[in-house]
Amino acid sequence: MTVTVETGTWQLDPTASTVALRHRTMWGLVTVKGVFTEVTGRGEVRPDGSAVGTLTIDVASLDTKNAKRDTHLRSADFFDVGNHPEITFAVRSAELRDGGTAQVVGQLTARGVSRPLSLTARVLGADSDAVTLEAEFTVDRDQFGMGWNQMGMIRGLTTVTATLRFTRTAV
Repeated sequence: MTVTVETGTWQLDPTASTVALRHRTMWGLVTVKGVFTEVTGRGEVRPDGSAVGTLTIDVASLDTKNAKRDTHLRSADFFDVGNHPEITFAVRSAELRDGGTAQVVGQLTARGVSRPLSLTARVLGADSDAVTLEAEFTVDRDQFGMGWNQMGMIRGLTTVTATLRFTRTAV
């Protein structure tokens, strides 16, 4: 798949994009799944074909289909929404590769803690007006100050999946 993306400014289409997480809990017996319902982003494709940008997630929009659990996840035990209402991923560089992938390097910030993050995204579709990317990666929540773990119930890494559709903005 040969992909080219037009130079210019691109805006995330939140109606066609999703950011979700899943984590095994209860000693690995249950998988908690959630979706962030409010995500924004923008990027710029430079003349050399590389891209930079920012993705911003409203942490309070996390929906796991369990109101009590969602309230706990928003508390200081986990995301601490009162003090850290957003998760951001600042893309320092994104470059298209052969095979319909993009190598993405950036900085993930959650709960006021920033860590470098590199990942490979798949290009699901691209034309002159839109590009859709899909990525999956894991995060160690302890590295972001979310170490709450009553009776050892929560172990391992959290998996984040994202399908992001960007549309070209008018000049």
